[in-house]
Formats: sequence, structure tokens, C-alpha cells
Amino acid sequence: MPKLDLDAIPQTNATGYPPEYAGKVAGRWYRRLAPAAGLDDFGASYVELKPGAWSSQRHWHEEEDEIVVMLSGEAVLVDDNGRTPMKPGDVAAFPKGDGNGHVLINESEESCFFIAVGRSAASDCHYPDIDMHLENGRGFVRKDGTEFDYKRD
Repeated sequence: MPKLDLDAIPQTNATGYPPEYAGKVAGRWYRRLAPAAGLDDFGASYVELKPGAWSSQRHWHEEEDEIVVMLSGEAVLVDDNGRTPMKPGDVAAFPKGDGNGHVLINESEESCFFIAVGRSAASDCHYPDIDMHLENGRGFVRKDGTEFDYKRD
């Protein structure tokens, strides 16, 4: 059946971020929709941001387009253009390789929910505000290429 049962899709707040950068996303809970639907050409997640949570560290992808559709609640989109309120029905798009780092932050007192769609394959990812880079096939490293000293899950 094409309709997905969200309650049947496991929810997690896992992150591969090194511990020094993981705290901001501790209140981000997501369900991977694409695998549950048998889709493999793109990734899609149903995301809940609890009050105070960030969707990620501010970032941009070299080879991954992203789009976000707000479903309920409110968040603030922070990117190179400043701060933009995001409310239900709002859509934000992030073209691959544009260099505009972005993040959604829930500054309200209620959870917000959105759908995030991107590629299912990994892409190098840049984090302009912190000393971190995601190298496709290698994982998170510092901007100078050195490894973080932590055990990855």
C-alpha cells in the first residue's frame, strides 16, 4: 500500500556527529521514509524538532540538492542570507554546490515537524561555522583532514 504508517517506521535521534557537535541535534527525531517505502533514488525523512533543537549543524552539500517542507509548528531557517521564519506550508530549497550553509532551529516552545528530501547517496558536506567536514566514504573529519578522536556508532 502506498500510504506509509508513520508509527511503524522506527524513530531515532542518532547522529554521526562527533560529541562536541552533537548536542544541538539531540532534540531532533526523524523517521527514514524512503527505505520504508522501498525508494532508493532519493532520501526522505519525517523530522520532529523539539524546542531548542537544531536540524543539523549549519551545512551545505557539494552534490546533494535538498528541499524542506514545513508541516506544523515553527522553525527559523538560518543561512547566509540571515534568519527566515518557517511556518506550516513553507518550503525551502537548497541547490547542491551553492555554498549557502543552512540549518533549521526550533526556537519555539512546541515541537515542529517537516519533511526533508535529498539524495540517498552520501555527498561531501561543508560546515562553515565549525571545524568539521564530511568526506564521502571517510566520514566526519576536521577541516584540515585530521580524524576526530571518538568512537563512531
